[in-house]
Amino acid sequence: MEREKLGSRMGFILLSAGCAIGIGNVWRFPYVAGQYGGGVFVIFYLFFLIIMGVPVMTMEFAAGRASRKSIIRSFHALEKPGQKWHLHGYLGMAGNYILMMFYTTVAGWMLYYFYLMLTGQFQGKNAGQTGEMFQEMLSSPQTLLVTMAIIVAAGIFVCSIGLQKGVERITKIMMTLLLVIIIVLAVHSITLKGGMEGLEFYLLPDFQRIKDISIWEIITAAMNQAFFTLSLGIGAMGIFGSYIDKKRSLLGESVNIAVLDTFVAFVSGLIIFPACFAFNISPDQGPGLIFITLPNIFNKMAGGRIWGTLFFVFMTFAAFSTILAVFENIISCCMDLFHWNRKKACLVNLVAITVLSLPCVFGYNILSSFQPLGEGSTVLDLEDFIVSNIILPVGSLCYLLFCVTRFGWGFDKYIEEANTGEGLKIPHWIRFYVTYILPVLILLLIIKGLI
Repeated sequence: MEREKLGSRMGFILLSAGCAIGIGNVWRFPYVAGQYGGGVFVIFYLFFLIIMGVPVMTMEFAAGRASRKSIIRSFHALEKPGQKWHLHGYLGMAGNYILMMFYTTVAGWMLYYFYLMLTGQFQGKNAGQTGEMFQEMLSSPQTLLVTMAIIVAAGIFVCSIGLQKGVERITKIMMTLLLVIIIVLAVHSITLKGGMEGLEFYLLPDFQRIKDISIWEIITAAMNQAFFTLSLGIGAMGIFGSYIDKKRSLLGESVNIAVLDTFVAFVSGLIIFPACFAFNISPDQGPGLIFITLPNIFNKMAGGRIWGTLFFVFMTFAAFSTILAVFENIISCCMDLFHWNRKKACLVNLVAITVLSLPCVFGYNILSSFQPLGEGSTVLDLEDFIVSNIILPVGSLCYLLFCVTRFGWGFDKYIEEANTGEGLKIPHWIRFYVTYILPVLILLLIIKGLI
């Protein structure tokens, strides 16, 4: 069976960026930036994105493009006889499933909030009532189940149409709209009265805050965010590498994707901080920022219902672009592993992913007494911990060691594949850095994550 291909280079860049651009960019990046000294954090973040994220991305793309297979079979195709690198394929496939076990539910939250904003259900509500609405949503298994099922069905439907006609076409439309919406929202936010204070907080390095926090804390937070923002280590990028031709070198494409990903994360901060400061609301932590703080702000804003609806369209697109990319990876793995056709792989996974998503849905209501990571934690926290702190960094370390050591594919073969085509080339002097320094940095991330 001949492997499907993407229709255009633009499709590849937008699909890969869509995979990297997710909810973490939008609610995690601005909050972490605010917490760790604003502009100082952003500088460190960009530094680690370049020295850690981009090299590993080129490796994942190279393994995908050279093997023309998904993560479940790519190591099989490239490893030497008798080697066991292909076992990582199973870890990567598991990572994709576990990620979707909670991501589909959170994407459902975004969809539900879009519906609430559109129908004007926040109007006239005070801060306390907005907080209650979030809790009401979480405590209703029916609401979470229906929104999760809609997300799963829509994602599988798009994947079932095919790679070019379905996944590529829909992602192009969504990502284009996403970029337009965030620019409109950011311009509106910056021009709010009092918004400039939020910009200063976000963009100007505050060296007093470095003294308060410690430089080591800021560096590890920046390293963490830079590394995890690109969704590396589970073959989600490798799959799109397997669908492209050899006309472009992989470093140039990786840089383009990292730039797009960073642009969305950065502009999210331009939306959130000026709005928070304009209405004297502290940029809160985590989910509360998106689901409690921002609806309060939209309530106070002129035309807030329109701006709020637009914001949650953007959030739904950001989540759904990741879901499409990971679904495509899962479906491709099933096609490679079991030799199913696309339709069968889609049908089986429609049932499998819906069932696997149930623990997360019920973790806030029926199963709320189960608190796996200590008091107040949920099933989602456990699933997120397994993916973010174990599977992504360990998977990335596997890709790295496979590409740079003689016990794997080897540095020469990796660099030959990565540098094939026009565009930015990886210099040979990088060999020492990727062989001896980068593995230590990723190992530090794994240890810190487990502690």
